[in-house]
Amino acid sequence: MSTTYETVIGLEVHAQLTTDTKIFCGCSKTFGQEANTQTCPVCLGLPGALPVLNGKAVEFAIKAGLATNCAIAPRSIFARKNYFYPDLPKGYQISQFELPVCEHGWLDINTEESGEKRIGITRIHMEEDAGKLIHGETSENARTSFVDLNRACTPLLEIVSEPDMRSADEAIAYLKKLHQIVVYLGVCDGNLEEGSFRCDANVSIRPVGQEELGTRSELKNINSFRFIKQAIEYEVERQADLLDNGGKVVQETRLFDSQTGMTRSMRGKEEAHDYRYFPDPDLVPLVIDEAWIERVRGTLPELPDAKRARFETDLGLSAYDAEILAADQALAAYFEACVPLTGDAKLCANWVMGEISRCLNDENIAIDAAPVSAELLAGLLKRIKDNTISGKIAKTVFEKMWASGKDADSIIEAEGLKQVTDTSAIEAMIDEIIAANPGQTAEFRAGKEKLMGFFVGQVMKASQGKANPGMVNQILRKKLLG
Repeated sequence: MSTTYETVIGLEVHAQLTTDTKIFCGCSKTFGQEANTQTCPVCLGLPGALPVLNGKAVEFAIKAGLATNCAIAPRSIFARKNYFYPDLPKGYQISQFELPVCEHGWLDINTEESGEKRIGITRIHMEEDAGKLIHGETSENARTSFVDLNRACTPLLEIVSEPDMRSADEAIAYLKKLHQIVVYLGVCDGNLEEGSFRCDANVSIRPVGQEELGTRSELKNINSFRFIKQAIEYEVERQADLLDNGGKVVQETRLFDSQTGMTRSMRGKEEAHDYRYFPDPDLVPLVIDEAWIERVRGTLPELPDAKRARFETDLGLSAYDAEILAADQALAAYFEACVPLTGDAKLCANWVMGEISRCLNDENIAIDAAPVSAELLAGLLKRIKDNTISGKIAKTVFEKMWASGKDADSIIEAEGLKQVTDTSAIEAMIDEIIAANPGQTAEFRAGKEKLMGFFVGQVMKASQGKANPGMVNQILRKKLLG
């Protein structure tokens, strides 16, 4: 009989910082440039080249620490993490070990399975990225690997959680929350495809009730929320099958194959002593005083949780609407620009989450590139509110606005789309329709209420969709029952 296991997950997230230059030199870190064109003696590790710490990277680290409820260390140390790999030109990576810049933080997550839960953050430390290995991409060099050192020395924050997550869903909730925060702060662009935000997952299982942690596997460098979830779920199942069949989990680093949905062994997992950490003699200790911390604190934006709460309490949005809108900083700003122009937060939310988001997704563009600005959308919504057009016609107007960039009023006027609100005109149409459909009229009056939809449809068809729906329903009911 299979033992019931508890899953234990800890995550190590690497967030690439959005500084203009690298962490210890003045080289550009622009993504996608020709290989080995953004390098210098420092990031190439040439003899005699000395690192100089990027002050902006330190400010970004403080921001991330404050936003994740960490204590900011008044004194932290850079260390050399020694290992040998072709994309590490110095033979060591400058990182932090015993004295990181941020410690003892937390984030609150919410999942259907577990509800509200607090996930501890052990530490946030600064380090440089390695270069990139490019393995044979054409038939001519299929057996050849190349080294691109443009990424070497790019500034990273490594954000290490406590092993507090008990399912893949909890891990994804934590990752998405962390991703939102670093993007809101502007310290990381959050681009998973380019590797700006990537994750290593430490996964183990143990019999339910056992306090001692099981042997963990590290799932390395996964850059998709969907793949991280798949990798964790597969690894949990793999370890459970292994133990149930009398095997033993080996501590190792594993890679996730998105084609097969499986993990495979890469190498044995190193321990801290394997890296022979020691303080970097070329870098003095990093000293951060309270004045510096408070200056950075004053630059923090409103974070997702606070924005979501404000949308609920101040604007009266539902928890669901507030969650969706607050998740994307730019979308939230667009929404907030629209609200005061219309005075109707719920109507703005419906259109931003509906038509606006649909078009953005269809064209795979960001809200900043939308041809319909918040001001233009507000102009359209005003015409719904003052009954110039119906909600149905508004969607037609919106499509024309999106295609042309024109304002709602000019399109409504040019297309003759104004809503019919003249009572006598609507009554005349209704009288004609009732006269033309005596059978349906008799059935309705006999109690077949479902026919109301038929009559409304006939009126809207006769008015080419321009009749005010509320007035149509009111007048129809009065005449049919009269």
